[in-house]
Parts: sequence; structure tokens; C-alpha cells
Amino acid sequence: MTFGDFPSNVVKTLSCAVISGALGLELWNILAHGSPYIDWQLLFWFGRFVLISHGIEAVAAAFYAPAKQKPALGYGIYTFFVGTIGLIELVQLPQGDLNQS
Repeated sequence: MTFGDFPSNVVKTLSCAVISGALGLELWNILAHGSPYIDWQLLFWFGRFVLISHGIEAVAAAFYAPAKQKPALGYGIYTFFVGTIGLIELVQLPQGDLNQS
């Protein structure tokens, strides 16, 4: 890992944690039929925004991945968890390069 990779890896890790937390909070909200804490509504709305925006990015990556010789489902899931960085990595791949991961 070079110094230039450090911020990207930190953002990927934080993004995975935030997405996992948002999924957990949303499942808790659904299963509990609403949050018992009224002060948490802003947190739930932020989590929904994050989930929707990452979902849109994942769909975009899934449609674009086959053009770069990558599996659509795998790259869609990867992009859902890491966000825009996954899209940037996909777009920057050379056309048809199978050696990149």
C-alpha cells in the first residue's frame, strides 16, 4: 500500500461501516415498527439517503461493469458498499483489462 492509496482505503472502510450501520438501523426500524427514539429520525433519514445513493451507484456500476469485462453483480455489490470510489475504479480500468481487480 502506498501513501496515495491510504485515503482511498480509509474511505472504503468507513463507507462499508456506514452502509452496514444504515442497513442495520433500517432493519431495526422496520422490525420494531418505528424507532422508539424520536430524536433518531434525522439519523434514519440520513441512513436512507445513503442507502438510496449507494443503490443508484450500484445499479450504474452493474450496468457499466460488463463493458470493462467485470462481473455485473459482483461489481454492483462492491460499489454499493464502497460508494463512488468503486465507480471511479471501474471507470478508470482500461477497456477489457482482465488483470486489474
